[in-house]
Amino acid sequence: MAHHKSAKKRILQTAKKTERNRYYRTRIKNITKAVHEAVEAADKTAAAEAFKVANKQIHSLVSKGFIKKTTAARKVSRLHKMVNKIEAA
Repeated sequence: MAHHKSAKKRILQTAKKTERNRYYRTRIKNITKAVHEAVEAADKTAAAEAFKVANKQIHSLVSKGFIKKTTAARKVSRLHKMVNKIEAA
């Protein structure tokens, strides 16, 4: 248990940030899962819509500073490749 005021504050801040980070990590997983499911179902329109939502959400997390710009670009690029494979087939 913390004995100093600053240590107590740091514990509270860490708990708050941990909760926020867990929320965003789960959000990214759910967004990408929606795209994966639409691709597996070979539903072009659903995949395109899910990708549009995923692209917007992932880039909004970049602006919040949760993930780096290059990480977001990599994730979006991989999702876009998957969606394009459906449209080509």
